[in-house]
Amino acid sequence: MLDPVCSDEVETALAEGNPVVALESTIFSHLGLPSPANREALNRCVSAIRDGGAVPAVTAVLDGVVRIGLDGDEHERILGAARKTAERDIAVAVAQKWELGATTVSASVAIAGSAGVSVFATGGIGGVHRGAEITGDISADLDAIASHPVITVSAGAKAFLDLPRTLEFLESAGVPVLGWQHDWFPAFYTRSSGLPVPHRVAAADEVAAVFAARSRLSSGTLLTVPIPEADELDATDLDAVLRGALDDCERSGITGAAITPFVLGRISEATDGRNVPANLALAENNAAVAAQVAVAIATA
Repeated sequence: MLDPVCSDEVETALAEGNPVVALESTIFSHLGLPSPANREALNRCVSAIRDGGAVPAVTAVLDGVVRIGLDGDEHERILGAARKTAERDIAVAVAQKWELGATTVSASVAIAGSAGVSVFATGGIGGVHRGAEITGDISADLDAIASHPVITVSAGAKAFLDLPRTLEFLESAGVPVLGWQHDWFPAFYTRSSGLPVPHRVAAADEVAAVFAARSRLSSGTLLTVPIPEADELDATDLDAVLRGALDDCERSGITGAAITPFVLGRISEATDGRNVPANLALAENNAAVAAQVAVAIATA
């Protein structure tokens, strides 16, 4: 049974009913962002959460122990992490006493839910991959969001995914999908995928009310927050890069988890690295919104 160890700060906050926001650790490792951008992302997200009146709680597996809430010196360990830990890997990481496992969205949502943390902030979630009707390639993020009582705050999903089917999966799983002051499902680097969100919400207390009224108390909610307008990448240019990268994946036999780093590498090349500041901006913005939601839940 998953039984995360909380830091003293997180344990005190939970005991006193104060707001806490969970964070994944993969995004802050070089697996998520190149150095030194990964350190900047960590600092900006942690600061945004604290400035919003909540306690940041980075998740990870350290020395075979599932953790939520890390001390400053432990943050340093995360920056160099070279091994991802999804929800399915947590039990193995514990049993085999992995020295360091950087948690993905699915693992972080599971850890947060088990610890009693109701809000989790990330960059973007995984989803249904294009061609999933043949490959069966569907991110574990979706099942985790559907299966744990956590609000996931993200800038939508990566544009190279099958976004219509991703939304259909979430609908079938009974996950409320909300648009933060926005009518369109965002596609990470762009504010709109062209797909409408089922429900628009105007404020954090509205998100908290939706979460409190959900019919399945063991399930979660997805709050989509568009990247700040000033940091959005050009959608037309991005679409052309994505089409070319996905065609190359098919020709080269690149499948599964290998698709994401390949496509993101192509985006970085095509944008002359502008994707990194965009990534930092959306992650920080998501953390700030998540803090508002956590405060609203704590004060409801």
